[in-house]
Amino acid sequence: MASVVFDVGKTHAKLFLLDNTTVLAQRECRNVLLDVAPYPHYDIAGLWRFLHEGLMEFSRLYVIEKICITTHGATAALVDSQQVLFDPASATFGLVLPVLDYEYRQVETLNARYQQLRPDFSQSFSPELPAGLNLGRQLFWLANTFPEAFDQADTFLLYPQYWAWLLCGEAATEISSLGCHTDLWSVDGGCWSSLVTHNQWQSLFPPMRAAWEVLGGLRPELQTCENLQSCQVYVGVHDSNASYLRYKRQANKKDFTVFSTGTWCIAMASSVVTKNLQADKDMLANVDVFAEPIVCSRFMGGREFSLIASMFESPLDTFTEESIQSIIDNSIFALPDFSDGSGPLAKQPGRVLNNDGETVTGAQNDLHGMALATLYCALMMDYQLDLLKSEGEVFIEGAFTQNPLLCAVLAQLRPERNVYISKDIAGTVMGCAQLMDWKKSIALDLLPVNPANFKHLQRYKMHWRERLQ
Repeated sequence: MASVVFDVGKTHAKLFLLDNTTVLAQRECRNVLLDVAPYPHYDIAGLWRFLHEGLMEFSRLYVIEKICITTHGATAALVDSQQVLFDPASATFGLVLPVLDYEYRQVETLNARYQQLRPDFSQSFSPELPAGLNLGRQLFWLANTFPEAFDQADTFLLYPQYWAWLLCGEAATEISSLGCHTDLWSVDGGCWSSLVTHNQWQSLFPPMRAAWEVLGGLRPELQTCENLQSCQVYVGVHDSNASYLRYKRQANKKDFTVFSTGTWCIAMASSVVTKNLQADKDMLANVDVFAEPIVCSRFMGGREFSLIASMFESPLDTFTEESIQSIIDNSIFALPDFSDGSGPLAKQPGRVLNNDGETVTGAQNDLHGMALATLYCALMMDYQLDLLKSEGEVFIEGAFTQNPLLCAVLAQLRPERNVYISKDIAGTVMGCAQLMDWKKSIALDLLPVNPANFKHLQRYKMHWRERLQ
């Protein structure tokens, strides 16, 4: 018996075959964006082929008992539930409109009208974000730009539940995806936001179900072999919430912060009150699988790391402590924002300056781009902890765990905090494993981070923060 996790990230999609928490096999593909009419959208057909072929491959090895989906936020599907889903001639997968890329800036063209309708921050704890990062703005733009197609939809599915519906035919709404900076949910009120009720969209949403519930068995047409006939599809979860889940279950009311890292670096703090939130700092309250608010701070850590690293040609993909120390000694500062408008310091374009305020260019070959990006991301994570006013232990999940120097720099910046990295292959995957085995508490596999020992790092941090002004 085995289970499967389908993890759709902004950059890659991954499929994991699990025996409890042991990864038996995995597959990966790019999450392709199709930049064609009517607007940039995700290649649902390509992702479906990847998922379906992976299930077929895994089912030749094991009986697949369970499958759970976790995806990035700010994404949803408008569907006509009566469509024939898997007709090769149509390949619409139930969609009345393609699944919009949340980074498409054209949705901002209706901002003036949208601003009159979007709920106040004190209701939604959802800051005004660029492009389609507020899912409500996407819906509003689609409804007003493609009214005929929009009106054909009888069901609105958040992204994890869209994939679950494709697999089992049962529709559900789940709170962790509904409550992540969507403008659609009143966090404190525990009800639909004024935006939803004004537009009478609530009738589009299926019934609310818990992330750990079984939604249904595979559609009959997908039960192509005996090893898939007993497979149960779970409701599914927002990816950052999957990472957060196990820590909350095992914290025993202790304070902690989880960094879920990948394209986005999202700091999620327990026991922090929502009054600490600052809307203009890309701070927000996500909602966990128990419908309780999680105070968060975000920046596009993986995206910004890649952009900074690419600004400076480096002879090697690896870098050393000496590379970082050289940047500190020479007072070279990467200053936000490198993500075109996201994060707590998004008021001006990213730049790299020396101590005299002069721009540093890629012509300086002695500067290692990955080392500079490492320092930058550690400083941003440290800044997030101060914004949140969080306390207790710090846990790092995801992509940044593969950069031990980044984690060590953060530990040196926060000598009063114990910092750990997760040794799990992905917190999102283990979070889904927890959902599929709800009565069992899945142990955390953690590695303590020894602080780095860079000279003058605290002084460098002080000068970096001065330049943020």
